Amino acid sequence: MLSSLYKICTNCVMDTSDSRISFDENGVCDHCNDFTNNVKPNWNVGIKSKEELAKIIAKIKKEGIGKDFDCILGLSGGVDSSYMLHLAVKEFGLRPLVFHVDGGWNSELAVHNIQMMVDKLGLDLYTEVINWEEMKDFQLAFFKSGVPHIDIPQDHAFVATLYNFAYKYNIKYILNGGNISTECVRNPMEFLYYGTDMAQIHDIQEKFGLIKMETYPFSSVLRHKFFLRYIKGVKVVKALNYMPYIKSEALRLLEKEYGWKPYPQKHFESRFTKFYEGYWLPERFGFDTRRVQFSSLILTGQMQREDAIEILKKPAYNSETIEEDFNYIATKLGITKSELQTYFNSPKKFYWDYKNQEWLFNLGAKFLWFLGIEKSIKR
Repeated sequence: MLSSLYKICTNCVMDTSDSRISFDENGVCDHCNDFTNNVKPNWNVGIKSKEELAKIIAKIKKEGIGKDFDCILGLSGGVDSSYMLHLAVKEFGLRPLVFHVDGGWNSELAVHNIQMMVDKLGLDLYTEVINWEEMKDFQLAFFKSGVPHIDIPQDHAFVATLYNFAYKYNIKYILNGGNISTECVRNPMEFLYYGTDMAQIHDIQEKFGLIKMETYPFSSVLRHKFFLRYIKGVKVVKALNYMPYIKSEALRLLEKEYGWKPYPQKHFESRFTKFYEGYWLPERFGFDTRRVQFSSLILTGQMQREDAIEILKKPAYNSETIEEDFNYIATKLGITKSELQTYFNSPKKFYWDYKNQEWLFNLGAKFLWFLGIEKSIKR
């Protein structure tokens, strides 16, 4: 039964499962108001934006003359990065180094989608495999810590490896599938905390980790947001923000052109993330990431609120296979099902229960917003 204090936004589907949410006199949440007041007015996908993107593409090509690649693109197998790869090659005429980080949790569907994309585009795929013993220990440390953001070991490896590779091979442009169209609403920080807070990562690893992380790729926020960007000149290009991006249309194109197959939910290309976002986070902490995903689509006119509410009535996980999934995660991590259940039932902790650099991220976000690089002020 929902608490008598429960409230859901009258415009999107964000609700009081986000403990920091606030509502105006019309019952509209601060996520919606932030989009309306700060993001939408500064989100231009018209002619000027198209011209600006054309200049960026021309610059990438010019600086890439004589090189094997003119940019790098991290391919997860998800719809955003897959569509970004299609655009980069077919529409922009770029020569990207296609890079994939294997953290040990790829679904068979993700492997299929990645291979179909690179094969049909005639590209080579460079795959960096993370040391499994280190990844496993790192993930178990986060389970033991009790925090909700247990996907950080996987996410951090993806980000750090991509930036490290770009730096090592002097590739100045990183193509990123991140976009406002499907991601304008942010996940509440209490559940999905910053993945590059090295103070927090080191604290949790030192308290609960059992092995030395000798090869795992680490990268602090200062390294890739400041040093690599402003000192070494590595630039992140989010091309989908310069054009109308409709997820359903992108899906149809990918299916038709590449035999690409959709996932049940955003981020489900990873079996671990599927378990984490589909089951662990909503059942242990009461937060369903679909609320953020659907709310983004509602605000950008790609989904009806009524449809989102109807879908949310059912859990994101399959109740008939969740026990099998639970056993798979435990076995893969080298622990028993009962041990994993112990972590599920353990006292809940959050990012503020461990060392953190939240102040640094807040300062950086305000600075980027002031410069116009960051459009949202809500986090």
